[in-house]
Amino acid sequence: MFDAILIEKPEDGDQTVSLTQLEPDALPEGDVRVAVAYSTLNYKDALAITGRGPVVRKFPMVPGIDFAGTVIESSHPDFSEGDRVVLNGWGVGETHWGGLAGEARVKGDWLIPLPDGIGMNQAMAIGTAGYTAMLCVMALERHGVTPDAGPVAVTGAAGGVGSVATAILSGLGYEVAAVTGRESETDYLKGLGASEIVSRDEFTGKVRPLAKERWAAGIDVAGSTVLANLLSQVRYRGTVAACGLAAGMDLPTSVAPFILRGVTLAGVDSVMVPKPERIEAWTRLGTDLDLAKLDALSVELPLSQVIETAPRFLDGEVRGRIVVPVAP
Repeated sequence: MFDAILIEKPEDGDQTVSLTQLEPDALPEGDVRVAVAYSTLNYKDALAITGRGPVVRKFPMVPGIDFAGTVIESSHPDFSEGDRVVLNGWGVGETHWGGLAGEARVKGDWLIPLPDGIGMNQAMAIGTAGYTAMLCVMALERHGVTPDAGPVAVTGAAGGVGSVATAILSGLGYEVAAVTGRESETDYLKGLGASEIVSRDEFTGKVRPLAKERWAAGIDVAGSTVLANLLSQVRYRGTVAACGLAAGMDLPTSVAPFILRGVTLAGVDSVMVPKPERIEAWTRLGTDLDLAKLDALSVELPLSQVIETAPRFLDGEVRGRIVVPVAP
């Protein structure tokens, strides 16, 4: 038996969430079974647990969109008992049982080897949010954004993606403007390497087709008016990597930034990314992210406290990354 968070919903009733115990036989199909050491509480997980968003597509469901652990048994040619592995995305925690449980059974094609030098707790301090941040940095690089191009604005900078993006960019020599609605996080963001703290209020007002050129590039987790204002402020031929919708799914902008300044809006998806790019991102995380900063941007939360913490996460009361030790 192992501990697990289980979301259930009868056809004619409301969903319930509980911390329970399950047996390995209850796990869904897959060719690799993993003893989960660490998982996380992400934005999607909080939506799933609270029921505030239609994240879960199949009930019952174990949430947890990522995990790190050790292979217990495998019929997949790439993995053997004892291998250290990490998983991000692939619908885990949405359509397939996820990492907020002592064990998981998944398709081996969804796993990648955890790079040497990254501990399992560090892997989840990075987590899907940090891995997404690395994908965003890689997207900016592919579009020619270099450290000497000018400042990069990072929205939601005190959150999971924003915190890691700030740390990675500053470590690579970029000038980072950390956009946040929490003035109290100034010291924290400066510690991650931000050179400037910008109030979120500057991105929530009425959107102009074009505003003053301020940023060489941006990484956005918000969408909606925040992203629209960011696009209007990006310099000629700059790029914005967009990966989130914390402020909404709409985008009240015009074509002006794209056809008058040649701005690129690069969409970044972390769920279905091909395996070679995943491996590149995790390899880069091991070299381009100062792992010593993970202590500052993450906190451990017992599995028993995940359910009660999820609403606070969605209400913006949680900083950085929440790492959940799962192994007893």
